[in-house]
Amino acid sequence: MRLQIGEGLPYAIANCPTFTNAAELFYWLKIRVKYKHDPHNIELLQTLPTLLNADQNYWRTSGAGDCDCFVIAALTLYNTSKIKGKAWIKLAGRSKDYPVHIWCGVDQNGEELAIDLTEPKFNTEREYPYIQKIYFKPI
Repeated sequence: MRLQIGEGLPYAIANCPTFTNAAELFYWLKIRVKYKHDPHNIELLQTLPTLLNADQNYWRTSGAGDCDCFVIAALTLYNTSKIKGKAWIKLAGRSKDYPVHIWCGVDQNGEELAIDLTEPKFNTEREYPYIQKIYFKPI
């Protein structure tokens, strides 16, 4: 995912706003993405420009992707923004060996702010029995 985030940075700098908080980033992306399951037996990881441009998107639909594509997009924009706080990724599952969902967020002023673009609202997280939080080192 770090590779895809890094590859999307020039596009983000040239084509996207610079955000000052995680909610702005969430709502800007939220209206531009549409959840679409990965193709059968393929783990599809799309960069920000691939996700947002229909002619590059695997599905030929602007914004079509799944949770890992959305994390790549959000963390690409986080890297080009002025959001204060430490970014993270959460992997979650129903068993500790097989994660089924991923989302990201930022720790700000002692509060976790979730950026899960599969959710309808900012700072919303689903319940899972197993969750691993991994801090993201900016690129």
